[in-house]
Amino acid sequence: MASQAQLAMLDKIKTQNGFIAALDQSGGSTPKALKLYGVDESAYSNDEEMFDTVHAMRTRIVTSKVFNGERILGAILFENTLDREIEGMSSARYLWDIKQVVPFLKVDKGLAEEENGVQVMKPITGLDALLAKAVAQDVFGTKMRSVVKLANEEGIKAVVAQQFEVGKQIIAAGLVPIIEPEVDINSPEKAAAEALLKAEILTQLDQLEAGQEVMLKLTLPNEADFYKALVDHPKVIKVVALSGGYSRDDANAKLAQNHGMIASFSRALTEGVSAQQSQGEFDETLDNAIESIYQASIS
Repeated sequence: MASQAQLAMLDKIKTQNGFIAALDQSGGSTPKALKLYGVDESAYSNDEEMFDTVHAMRTRIVTSKVFNGERILGAILFENTLDREIEGMSSARYLWDIKQVVPFLKVDKGLAEEENGVQVMKPITGLDALLAKAVAQDVFGTKMRSVVKLANEEGIKAVVAQQFEVGKQIIAAGLVPIIEPEVDINSPEKAAAEALLKAEILTQLDQLEAGQEVMLKLTLPNEADFYKALVDHPKVIKVVALSGGYSRDDANAKLAQNHGMIASFSRALTEGVSAQQSQGEFDETLDNAIESIYQASIS
């Protein structure tokens, strides 16, 4: 049975305007995120120091006066962040109780080697325990990423089948899965891959049972409103877009052409903020980023 907090979070995601902040860089992507933030690899000497440093970056973002539930619906965290505190509270509870931002958790363990033009997820060991931990901290949903590089029907079927199989396990635990089969923006077969992906997702959505609902996180498509059938599907709570390597300006321009889709940007959100900025400069840069992504998400 959903808690009062979960019902309030669901209502927010379904009815309010805004976007989702992706703050879930994990071990592999953290050094790059820190470098963009103005922190070189020489500033930390091991993984523990690296994660301390990136948690300080995330803390500065979410504690900023401009980061709140007025324009930001949710935020995606990495497990390491879930285990840490922000201003003396668990990170997930701080997001919801203080900022009214719905917490999500990245649950995948990275990608398998490419096969049939795609990368499925590595097996997610210990998923049930991780989901139980998330539920105990009032996390609302999860996120897991696969990658599609070519328009290979067999590969795309495998990606989507795996996503929905794990998604059902997540639903059974009482959480809402964000299903993320990213299409590589540099794919030479991007449009054809998107067509296969949409068809496969629709097939899986139609097989969901009563009470099973998902969110989708998709690459901004080549054709405007290409995913409208997914946006309108009764089993889909929300379709969010990843920036996928596009600059923030490009991502916002593409997003504005896709009605009903909202942003779930990571690098595009933090573009321009740096450790060296004063608090005033940091807040102003972040505010401008949030406002531009918000406007693109409500168009």
